[in-house]
Amino acid sequence: MYSNEVVLHWLSEVIELTEPKDIVYLDGSEEEYKRLIREAIESSELIELNQDKLPGCFYHRSNVNDVARSENLTFICTDKKEDAGPTNNWMNPKEAYKKLSKLFKGSMRGRTMYVIPYLLGPKDSPFTKVGFEVTDSIYVALSMRIMTKVGQIAIECLGNSKDFVRGLHSKGDLDPNKRFICHFPNDTTIWSIGSDYGGNALLSKKCFSLRIASFIGKKEGWLAEHMMILGIENPQGDRKYIAAAFPSSCGKTNLAMLNLPEIFKKRGYKVWTVGDDIAWLRIGDDGRLWAVNPENGFFGVAPGTSMKSNPNAFKMIQKDTIFTNVALKKDLTVWWEGIGTDAPDDILDWKGDVFSKDSNTKAAHPNSRFTTPAKGCPIISDEWQNPNGVPISAILFGGRRAKLCPIVFEAFDFNHGVFMGATMASETTAAATGTVGTLRRDPMAMLPFCGYNMADYFSHWIDMGKKMSNPPKIYNVNWFRTDENGNYIWPGFGENFRIIKWILDRCHGDVSAIETKIGYVPSSSDVEFTGLSIDENIGKIIVDEDVLINKKVIEKFKELISIDENSWREEILSQDDFFNKFESLPLEIQEERLNLKNRLRIKELSKV
Repeated sequence: MYSNEVVLHWLSEVIELTEPKDIVYLDGSEEEYKRLIREAIESSELIELNQDKLPGCFYHRSNVNDVARSENLTFICTDKKEDAGPTNNWMNPKEAYKKLSKLFKGSMRGRTMYVIPYLLGPKDSPFTKVGFEVTDSIYVALSMRIMTKVGQIAIECLGNSKDFVRGLHSKGDLDPNKRFICHFPNDTTIWSIGSDYGGNALLSKKCFSLRIASFIGKKEGWLAEHMMILGIENPQGDRKYIAAAFPSSCGKTNLAMLNLPEIFKKRGYKVWTVGDDIAWLRIGDDGRLWAVNPENGFFGVAPGTSMKSNPNAFKMIQKDTIFTNVALKKDLTVWWEGIGTDAPDDILDWKGDVFSKDSNTKAAHPNSRFTTPAKGCPIISDEWQNPNGVPISAILFGGRRAKLCPIVFEAFDFNHGVFMGATMASETTAAATGTVGTLRRDPMAMLPFCGYNMADYFSHWIDMGKKMSNPPKIYNVNWFRTDENGNYIWPGFGENFRIIKWILDRCHGDVSAIETKIGYVPSSSDVEFTGLSIDENIGKIIVDEDVLINKKVIEKFKELISIDENSWREEILSQDDFFNKFESLPLEIQEERLNLKNRLRIKELSKV
């Protein structure tokens, strides 16, 4: 099947190390898919769901100790520790290869090895990269078929080139004490053992498309980012595109598959999904930033996904989807918290136990997932496989900040926008193991995914800005601001389009803004409030399609764009703990910090 001598030599080394019983070379055919599904069902790796209600859907449970990314066991393996930087776990490459070789030795005895050639990015595109994943997990093999373009298409794209990412994965014995996810950027190699969870085991996902790709991008002059891509079409048929970086569970998938408010649908606005998680961005000949979604599927969080929160995603996952760690109903359909209905009787929880409604546990794991083809999204863009990508008008950074950040503010210029991204923070979620609910610094939502020193990463962003004659505007958004009682003020979800519209109008000079000490915020006269009202009981903005313009909503919106300067003074000083980790920061970042301190009249400068 393969004629590439570099691939064949690498595979022979892997086979000798892992000693599989059988070897299956994936070709990406439909016949192959059906055969793998049958085998997965027979081995109980998958449960076939109700094919009348959920055609093409299957259910998977992972080990109870293997339900999220293992960030503490994820390493960047470079010769010099400083090349990995202070925010990454580091291991010497020789030590890592030696340690993991012992774990991989004979790890596939009695098992089938699946060899998966895959493509990231559109076919025949300057963005596109080739990877191979070798795995002993049929769940991974099936998931990779959804998340990437697998088989002959990748082999033909690679040809005789040696430029491919080498990925070796084994479940091992799923012992957390023997679990490692190691990245070797200089070797374009990934070794992962001891986990079968998507973020650790689907090596195309965070491992290649972000950690390795970010390292490659720095060398080649492009960006690999943890960003969704969304197209907005106005009533005249013109499309503009935004890219947005949010930490997990901060609304990225909801924004990527935005459901427009009815008043905007009636006016002729449309939205188009290009990607929900990863963006590769290059500078075009026109001086603009162009982006592609390198993935072929969506690996989303199930809890909270419903017809109310994300109807496009909910419709999408009704077919051809693998559900992981959700609850299982008697009729072989699925359920999770936030699906929009109460938990039915006699369901099995994500561990396979009978679920008790009186218990304090969740029926679905908070990080339970769906893996589904992107082509099934009802609003997938006809440009999502464009080899040249789509031009980006605006970049959004955001997270969960209950009090500090206004609903939106615009950077003064590109460098200020990079500083805004570099100082992002949000409450932690279930997508990463560890404490939930604490404030976590997460620059550009890339803290767990940057494959090299983050100070150099900031420099790379600034260098990219210098090369763009027409850079995108940069914004910070915060859908999660709360009142004194802890209630969200803004309704969120589809109503976020009102803010997106203001952003795009700003990008093209159609509306004004109010200058503040942290950036530009919208004037209430430039945001559309038709169809919004106030819940008098809790003072929260709600959707009421019969309302034209409610003065109380306008007053409430002023609270959403208000800025407490004392809180911002505390915020900028609290960033020192993060920035002091770096031996050196780009001069431009230091200047932006100084400028903000001066605007806020902070006299005592930090060590940074």
